[in-house]
Amino acid sequence: MRSLRLLRVLTISAVAAITGCAWMGAYSPLRPLERRLVYYPTAYPKGDWAKPTEDTEDVNFVAADGTKLHGWFIPHPSPRGVALVCHGNGGNITVYRDSLLRLRDENDLVVMSFDYRGYGKSEGTPSEDGILQDARAARDWLSGRTGVASEDLILMGYSLGGAVAVDLAQDGARGLVLWSTFSTLPETGATHYPWLPTNLLMTQRFDSVRKIARYQGPLLQSHGDKDDIIPIALGEKLYAAHEGPKQFVRIPGADHVNADSPSYREELARFLDELR
Repeated sequence: MRSLRLLRVLTISAVAAITGCAWMGAYSPLRPLERRLVYYPTAYPKGDWAKPTEDTEDVNFVAADGTKLHGWFIPHPSPRGVALVCHGNGGNITVYRDSLLRLRDENDLVVMSFDYRGYGKSEGTPSEDGILQDARAARDWLSGRTGVASEDLILMGYSLGGAVAVDLAQDGARGLVLWSTFSTLPETGATHYPWLPTNLLMTQRFDSVRKIARYQGPLLQSHGDKDDIIPIALGEKLYAAHEGPKQFVRIPGADHVNADSPSYREELARFLDELR
């Protein structure tokens, strides 16, 4: 099965290299296959859908194109900030329950996370344009619910969600926190398929290295130095492109999923204190 997929990639790539798929957008012959390689949604009812806390609110909102979306809003009685958390390319929000609870309990944050289209209880099919629409709709909902201006929200993103958070940060943010994220998606693809001209072929771009230059606020970025999904070099390239106040936390021995440590949590707490 894997060999058939590889053969299909190679065959389509030969044609795509001539036509320049990245510039064909929705008409790219690679687009359906590319989406299957980039997005790994887990749709409802899969997952443990017990709410993280008794007072967690189910959030239902709509993207600009009418797609119905779902998320969780976790309140805090005396928060020191309001955070929007953008998750990675796999699973759904239920996978991130413990991380969301830690942000509320250890860092005293009001927290909202949401599922992109096609993930969890959200309708639709994931794509770059659609996911970025979803994030803007989530930010608008959170701002309206809390009364905190969108540019005063703390934006957080893990892996693919880091690119989503960077896109939002172009409009301003109180702070930006990124875990295990990348410079651009084609550069990430090139680390896994070095024999493919990913920059020419990929329609899903998530060009964070260009976008982060438009954000001048505080940045805290962390990355495991044993990450074999998104190599730390891509995180460092993104970090170098940011010209505002920033800090990079290198986590020795950590892979893509486990890029966390007590020392990092101390730095996160310090970062959030400074945002106050």
